[in-house]
Amino acid sequence: MRRLINQRISRPLAFFLGALPFIIAILLYMAASTERLSENPNDKLLPAFSTMGDTLLRMATEENKRSGDILLWVDTLASLERLAMGVGISATIALLFGLTLGALPLLRANLSPFTTAISMVPPMALLPVLFIVFGLGEVSKVVLIVIGITPYLIRELQSRVSELPTEQWIKAQTLGANSWQLMLRMVLPQMLPRLVDALRLSMGAAWLFLIAAEAIASTEGLGYRIFLVRRYMAMDVILPYVVWISLLAIISDQLLKQLNRKLFPWYQPQ
Repeated sequence: MRRLINQRISRPLAFFLGALPFIIAILLYMAASTERLSENPNDKLLPAFSTMGDTLLRMATEENKRSGDILLWVDTLASLERLAMGVGISATIALLFGLTLGALPLLRANLSPFTTAISMVPPMALLPVLFIVFGLGEVSKVVLIVIGITPYLIRELQSRVSELPTEQWIKAQTLGANSWQLMLRMVLPQMLPRLVDALRLSMGAAWLFLIAAEAIASTEGLGYRIFLVRRYMAMDVILPYVVWISLLAIISDQLLKQLNRKLFPWYQPQ
C-alpha cells in the first residue's frame, strides 16, 4: 500500500513546492496593493513593488543629506557587528559551560538549576535594567543578545553531552584518559558541530533581541531605522528593511550550515 509517508519527491518538484508559498504571498500582496492604490494613489499601507524598489535603491546608493552616509549599508554594518559580537560571546560561554555542566556531575548539580532558572527569565524584561547598568551604548545591545541565547545554548550542549554513549566514556577511561582529556579529546570534538546547529536555531532569537534593542536606544542599525520611520508610516522603507533582515538571517543560517559541512563532514547525515 502506498502511503504519503513513503513518497519520494523529485528535486524539481521539491523546488516548486518550496517556492509556491512565496509566489502565492507575492501575488496576494500585489492584488491587495493594486486594489488599495486604485482607490487611493497616496495610500501608504501597501506600497507598490516599484515604489519599494525605488526607495531601497535610493537608500542603498545615495548619501543621506544630513549625515552623508549611505543608510542601508551603515545600518546593516552596525547591526551585523552587534549580532556577531553577541553570538560570538554566547557561543564561547555556552561551549565552556555546556561541556563542563554536561561532563562534570559536581558542577552540574551546582549550576544546572541556576542556568535553568535564568533561561526562564524573559530577556526583554531585562532590557531597562541593561540600559540602566550598561548605558545606551553598544554594550547593552550586545549583552541583551548574550542573555537571550546563551542559556539555551548551554542547556542544549549539556543535553547533547549527556547523550553520549556510556561505552565511549568507559573505553576512554580504560585507555587512561583523565577528566580533562575526556572533555578536550572526546567531548569537545563531538560538541562543536552540535554547537553550530544550536547557533542556527538561535539566530532568529538573536535577531529579535538585536532589533528590539536598536529600536529603543540607537542612532543607527536596521531596527533603529524601522522604528524611526514608522511614525511617518513609511512602509516603502519598513517592508524592504524587513525583507532585507530576513535575507540576512537566511544567509547567516546557510553560512553556518556550510561551515558545519566543511569542518565536520563526519557529522553530516548520509
